[in-house]
Amino acid sequence: YSTDEIGDLSRSFNSMAQEIEHGIEMRKQMMADTSHELRTPLTAISGYAEIMAQGLVPAENMKPFAEKIYKEANRMITLIADIIQLSQLDENSGQFTSEPVIMGDLLDEVVQRLQPLAQQKTVTLTAYAEPVTVPGVRQVLQEILYNLCENAIKYNREGGSVKASVVQIGQHAVIKIVDNGIGIPLEEQRRVFERFYRVDKSHSRIIGGTGLGLSIVKHGVQLHHGEIELESQPGRGTTVTVYLPVAE
Repeated sequence: YSTDEIGDLSRSFNSMAQEIEHGIEMRKQMMADTSHELRTPLTAISGYAEIMAQGLVPAENMKPFAEKIYKEANRMITLIADIIQLSQLDENSGQFTSEPVIMGDLLDEVVQRLQPLAQQKTVTLTAYAEPVTVPGVRQVLQEILYNLCENAIKYNREGGSVKASVVQIGQHAVIKIVDNGIGIPLEEQRRVFERFYRVDKSHSRIIGGTGLGLSIVKHGVQLHHGEIELESQPGRGTTVTVYLPVAE
């Protein structure tokens, strides 16, 4: 090997080592964050169950206590499911099968599923879609649409609106989710796609957010070689735009 070739190999090995080290650090942080997030519902379940087991809960209050345990258990189930999905997207280790996906049909399905939540939150949810086909993993594409629309509903205001659309511009399917909800402060916007990051932690816990939805969206978009953009103004709303390559 020449001196230049040895130098290139050395730089390549150093780069690989840095990537491995970064991956290990991310896993450590993920484990620490997961432990922290699971501790809260586990502590609540344990506390409620202990009080009930000691016979300190009057008969008329047993149902509310059981409902609290049920709610916290569901929160754990949702959190674990999100963690598993995010891990699969991270490592591309899931059983992902690519197929032509008609995004308009997928958006209609998601909107129908979320209409009860929108009505509960008194938010108007509407959709417009062109017949755009994207080569990809149907389940992951559905999660992208679902998480974006669900967030736009949950972090909205009474009487607010969410407009979801899919159109083709050039060689890309452009997904746009527009709401006129509470918005996101500028200093928070660059962090909203981080795992477990919540702009308003108290509000997120009230509405049942795990803090992983947008991270799943980001990794799902990356899996499909797409891009994602976010624009938001506090008190005026948020627009999330996703660009995905279309089928040839």
